[in-house]
Amino acid sequence: MIKLLTISFMAVLTLSLTLSTSAIADPNENANDKAHERATFQIPNNAVEIAPGIFSLGTIEVNGQILEGIMAYHHRPNHSGGPGGGGDPVDPTDSSSCYSFIFDKPIQWKNQESWVVNPSNLSGLTDGEVFDILDDGFTEWETAAGTQIFGTGSSTDAVLVADTVSTDGINEIYFADISEPGVIGVTITWGVVNGPPFSRGLVEMDQVYDDVSFDWATDGDATKMDFGNVATHEIGHGLGMGHTSPDDLCKDQTMYPYTSNGVTSGKTLDDGDKAGIQKLYS
Repeated sequence: MIKLLTISFMAVLTLSLTLSTSAIADPNENANDKAHERATFQIPNNAVEIAPGIFSLGTIEVNGQILEGIMAYHHRPNHSGGPGGGGDPVDPTDSSSCYSFIFDKPIQWKNQESWVVNPSNLSGLTDGEVFDILDDGFTEWETAAGTQIFGTGSSTDAVLVADTVSTDGINEIYFADISEPGVIGVTITWGVVNGPPFSRGLVEMDQVYDDVSFDWATDGDATKMDFGNVATHEIGHGLGMGHTSPDDLCKDQTMYPYTSNGVTSGKTLDDGDKAGIQKLYS
């Protein structure tokens, strides 16, 4: 993998839950038992909040280049961390303007990288279900973009680790116990964002899904998170898309910053999602 290292962006991309009070208090009755079976993904201790839900991970130097880490996450409604959210619609009357990008400028993948998933989970999803849903998520975005963005995927039973400091040349996807309360999924995206346009590009993304605090399903079970709904959202982040505005105008978009148990609409991109990915990869 060619590493185009200048700046990293870490989008700890949490779709906020619209749950009942009782569900928020106890979203998963056996979460404590499940936590004993799961490795933990922790937000780095050096993270400094620079805006609501946005954290700087500081800077490091790699091969003479400065890498910066930015982390963004969003909590469920009424969480003390606030709702989070993305940019405002360009046109507040047109949902096709409901999109934003991870970086402050459009940065796209230039190489068709492969991805790997460890499908092991505590919710009973089969390995094939996990892989196929992820593959469908990539296809949904690529169809809208009108171009192939990523390469092929594969499954593994190896331990995968999301990269919070630098790249390792692997685009990794797996389940874990995310330590931050209310975080459903984490997407870490690395890219070159400064310098001349020809040198800019995304170079790596990793994803983590919490199967300790949340149960997962594939059929819109009203008591569980739909994996396809959340995965398509997280893949959007991995391809360079940000959250929409949290306004009602944007609520039907896959990249809307909130979701709830049983929601499946995010599997299919809406007008703003399509407009955004087309602009990003035009």
